[in-house]
Amino acid sequence: MLHCTFVRYSLALLVLLCLGCGGGVTSDQDALPGVQPTTIAGVDSLILRDPQNPELYVLRGRMHEAMDSMGLAVNDHKRAIQLDSTSTRWRLALGDLYYRHVDLPKAEVQFQHAMRLAPDSNEARLKLSELRLVKGEFVEAMQLANDALRIDDQNARAYFLKGWIHRQAGDTALAISSYRTAVERDPDLYEAYVALGLIHADKQDPLAMQYYNAAIELRPRSVEAWYDKGMFAQETGQDSIALECYARIKEIDPKNPTAWYNTGFVLLEHLDRIPEARAEFNQAIAVLPTYAFAYYNRGLTYELENELDSALVDYKKALALRPDMDLAAEGLSRLQAKGLRVR
Repeated sequence: MLHCTFVRYSLALLVLLCLGCGGGVTSDQDALPGVQPTTIAGVDSLILRDPQNPELYVLRGRMHEAMDSMGLAVNDHKRAIQLDSTSTRWRLALGDLYYRHVDLPKAEVQFQHAMRLAPDSNEARLKLSELRLVKGEFVEAMQLANDALRIDDQNARAYFLKGWIHRQAGDTALAISSYRTAVERDPDLYEAYVALGLIHADKQDPLAMQYYNAAIELRPRSVEAWYDKGMFAQETGQDSIALECYARIKEIDPKNPTAWYNTGFVLLEHLDRIPEARAEFNQAIAVLPTYAFAYYNRGLTYELENELDSALVDYKKALALRPDMDLAAEGLSRLQAKGLRVR
């Protein structure tokens, strides 16, 4: 069979996705106490009654952030700091806001200020360690993590960050050791199970499946964990498990194009179920009309069934979206060699 194409997410993209959706550094004050209003107007009315309450400004700031009003969100967080400048809470909240929007220099300023306000607290220290890690400053990140462990040698997050640092530095043995210590300290540390799964998956070690299952048990609706488990199954010849994982993602998030695409890939490349694979690529394209690889692979299903005109349309579309896609260019060359006029 001609080869279809598959693309993994790069580490850099995963980091940006994590930052962009609010993963990674977060405040432990995400949930404000009491019954919260669900609209900005509702918070405005509370602020009118209690204008000196910093929690209300942070709550409104988060609502502005959800509406992509970054400037208003920052202003509200700064107002909370003005009202209570001696507390680390609002510095951390503003730092988290900057971090989520990948404004690392401003996030760093806030985390450093919070550390000065509470030098014996690990919360700001570990946020700063993660930020240094994302910037590739491994020595500084490790020093902060070790400082945190000197304050609290049972801190699971610090061990998790050490594992992350070791992995980025290429020392998977120390990474595994640190991640395992992290889950020993905190058996509910979802991120550590995913990280252990990824490391063992890279070695095609069956232990990866156990770690992914542990992550899914903690977060049954985690698209990330189901995807990683599906990829490991797909790459180790466990097609039925891979298809089950992608089906689960489609239940959780029907608008996830990768789940449809991956299903089509397995059906086409591994099981030779061409019409079913094409239906999956159709869905991937419906969800994401700019999905170049889905067009290429759908074109391949047409070529394999000798529907060359349809294959031509899809290969050309794939190249229009991704001019550097060699496989699509090779597909056009094959069609030309079969006598089809390719303009």
